[in-house]
Amino acid sequence: MPPRRLALTRGNVCLLFVGIAVVLVPFADLAVANANPWAALSKFAAGFLAPDFAAVSDLGRAVLLTLAFAVAGVALGGAAGFALALASRSRGVRGLATTLRSIHELFWALLLMQPFGPSALTGVLAIALPYAGIFAKVYGEMLEEADRRPADVLPKGTGAVSAFLYARLPLALAPMKVYGLYRVECGIRSSAVIGFVGLPTLGFELDSFFRQGEYGAVAAILLTYYLLIGTIRWWMRAKLLPLYFAAALAVLLSLGTVSPDWANVVRVFTVDIVPAPLRGADLFAPATWAALAAWLKIVLVDQAAPGLVATFVVTQLTLVVMGIVALGGFALLVRNVVGRIGARAGHVVLVVLRSTPEYMLAYLALQVLGPSMLPAVIALGLHNGAIIAHLLGREGERLSQTLRPDAPRGLDLYGYELVPRLFGPFLAYACYRWEIVMRESAIVGILGVATLGFFIDSAIAEIRLDRALVLIAVTVAATAAIDFVSRRIRAGLALGAFGGVAAQRFPAR
Repeated sequence: MPPRRLALTRGNVCLLFVGIAVVLVPFADLAVANANPWAALSKFAAGFLAPDFAAVSDLGRAVLLTLAFAVAGVALGGAAGFALALASRSRGVRGLATTLRSIHELFWALLLMQPFGPSALTGVLAIALPYAGIFAKVYGEMLEEADRRPADVLPKGTGAVSAFLYARLPLALAPMKVYGLYRVECGIRSSAVIGFVGLPTLGFELDSFFRQGEYGAVAAILLTYYLLIGTIRWWMRAKLLPLYFAAALAVLLSLGTVSPDWANVVRVFTVDIVPAPLRGADLFAPATWAALAAWLKIVLVDQAAPGLVATFVVTQLTLVVMGIVALGGFALLVRNVVGRIGARAGHVVLVVLRSTPEYMLAYLALQVLGPSMLPAVIALGLHNGAIIAHLLGREGERLSQTLRPDAPRGLDLYGYELVPRLFGPFLAYACYRWEIVMRESAIVGILGVATLGFFIDSAIAEIRLDRALVLIAVTVAATAAIDFVSRRIRAGLALGAFGGVAAQRFPAR
């Protein structure tokens, strides 16, 4: 008899991901490279016990610039993403959106720094470009999942534009607006992170004081950041976005209108990105193409291949950690499981973990554990797991309030009522975060882990943009492949784009 195919079920998908991670463990560098991690951790804890706000003289300016880059970048990315979402059925548009979001904002910042320097334009575009791709994907899927029945009953002869404006867009507009507000929170995280490459945001201040060993100032910056994120539900309102956008432009203009060196811009786009063997070479000479083949071998075989393997290893191990944190952590928000005080404490823990940018968490973990894959896996798993736990926890709290009066509480409620009902959304979120984890795994290479980001950062530091672009193209291809597999899994399990709970996932503030 022919061999039976593995059935595409929710349980089998989970077992497959766990099995892949187990197989990859022997190939992962999970050693604790720091000889005394507890000493580093104790210094960091001591800083939190005595935060030194006075040491950070430019804290107010860093906060304003962090918000300005975030608001301007998200606004520009949202507008571009909505335009791309309208044509999301086009393969070319989907490919463009995938390319944009596959390149992390830190990579965009490093690339844009070459022609435009550390300017406001670099910071805004570094956020807007990947966010345009993210908005295009999410908005496109929200439009696809909108109820089609209103459009079906329109009179014959109704134009496509009228049908879209009056029958489809109104049904998707509310979740799209709420998702846009959610992305502002994400934009603040991205804005903080791009400070690590020299832009004057909170990340720049954090990196500077960490290098100086001033942990009290580090704690002051992190506490300010958590306060900023923790209060966003009170000060972020859709009606105020035009005002915030105008204020962001004013703050960014205060940096000064630095005119780009156009000669440098032209050189970057006409010379630096061209493969070195082709610059000024005779394209009809066989020796030119032999040199190009040797050059590609160095980039693809010696750098891209090991970087891609390391990136995949970190990604798959992170997925397992993320799943454990998400499934175990969402109960921390359900009062009928952990009690009122426990839910409040759990909310604080998850806010800290999901609000701290993955790069920043990896940076902190690296200081404690030393350079290896372990800090990256822990940081990415905690960050992404906390995001999913937060989303599932809100839905779990809502479900727990709709159950019968004699429904169980505590672990019985968690194991017999909530987990079975939320397992589908959990898988949908996990598949959706899969490609995000891949690009995050690539970017932690800047910190010294031998993923694709390590080789990209090295190439940019050596002003070899031609090599960097090839390595980034490999990152884009890998992310696109994961996006394709993720879509197939979600479609095969009938999970939908967001597990059928998109409206609850981004509740209106």
